[in-house]
Amino acid sequence: MTAEKIYDILKTGAAGKTAAIRSIAALQPAGGEGDKVFPPTYAGAVYAKEKRLINGEAVETVLLDSVQSVANRFEEVLLHAVDGKQLGLPMLEMEVAGHRVNSLTAPHRIHDAIFRDSLWDGVPFRESSNGRRIAAARAWNATAFYEFAPTVLLFGTWDSQSGGGTNSAKIARSLVSEIIGLHAVSGVRTSSRIDPLGIKLLRNVIGMTNEKDASTWFFIPPTADAGAKKPKKDEPKGFKPSQINHGNIAPTITEENGPGGITIREARETSVLSLAQLRKLRFPIDGQVDAERDVAGRAVIAALGLHAVALLRESGYQLRSRCQLVPVEAPVFEIVGPTQADRETFTCDSTVTKVVFDEAVAAAKRCGLVWDTNPVVLTPKPDLIKLVELSDKSVSEAEQE
Repeated sequence: MTAEKIYDILKTGAAGKTAAIRSIAALQPAGGEGDKVFPPTYAGAVYAKEKRLINGEAVETVLLDSVQSVANRFEEVLLHAVDGKQLGLPMLEMEVAGHRVNSLTAPHRIHDAIFRDSLWDGVPFRESSNGRRIAAARAWNATAFYEFAPTVLLFGTWDSQSGGGTNSAKIARSLVSEIIGLHAVSGVRTSSRIDPLGIKLLRNVIGMTNEKDASTWFFIPPTADAGAKKPKKDEPKGFKPSQINHGNIAPTITEENGPGGITIREARETSVLSLAQLRKLRFPIDGQVDAERDVAGRAVIAALGLHAVALLRESGYQLRSRCQLVPVEAPVFEIVGPTQADRETFTCDSTVTKVVFDEAVAAAKRCGLVWDTNPVVLTPKPDLIKLVELSDKSVSEAEQE
């Protein structure tokens, strides 16, 4: 499908009728069918498993990549495109004690405490002119979000620190994506080590100046009967070779329910760009609402969402160590109309979605929606600098102890 046709679809959806654009892709482990993959682990070293109804059948599934994790991956590929001068986006940036943060990497995006505790042209962020506009922005007054951090209109944001309670700014995600494994079967984890030096279990010949740092070990010359006997209560504490990463480790097996990976029939990636959510956005200028400008602004965010999906797919599905997936076939986008029966499919790559995005930005500019792709560089407050420097120093000293 041509870029012009896709842009027309986004404009139509931004005005009404179209519910969403979705894409469901079947994936397999890079090693092929039956190859083990490793999901993320949560508290207690467990996987996020649950049964879901799929085609009317209760299926054992496992979460391979959560909505939050995929959103971070979207932000990562967009930032990579910005850094590579392949995409222009407004963003806030700040550096404190060697830590660089921007509105695509901050945990709470534009409402993060890092920005709250910064200065904009020498003025505290929330007291500055544009900072006040951002703090006042809402879905029905999203112009400031568009101008300074449009990605929050895709991935959501919540001004939880404002003290406004239910009146705080809260933008729901309009782009949601996750990856699950179907018919998940838990595996076991094995471990062992054969020491090429053949060091055996010797007792009372190893000491350490720092028990947290194995490199500080030293050799204790054995007495005539030392080396195999257990130490007496009044003898100095000795360490085993395994405690300084020497010697053999007997083969062990972690049974099922431990983090031993899983096998799956297939993985499924589901991405949904909600045009219904985008239609909640308004972009007034000087208090004046304009329907054509609203549609143009929504179309920009929709085009940015399509571009993010295309970029992430082309970057590959290397989720973590031992969890690489590949598509079974080229993913297809599906336009969902007022009902499930109203559907149309299309395919496109990032080259096409970039053209769509550029066209959408130009159309919005003609309607008065303008942004500056040069980053806004904020300055950390002196107290934030001191806090980060003290924290870094404390961590460094703790590592040396």
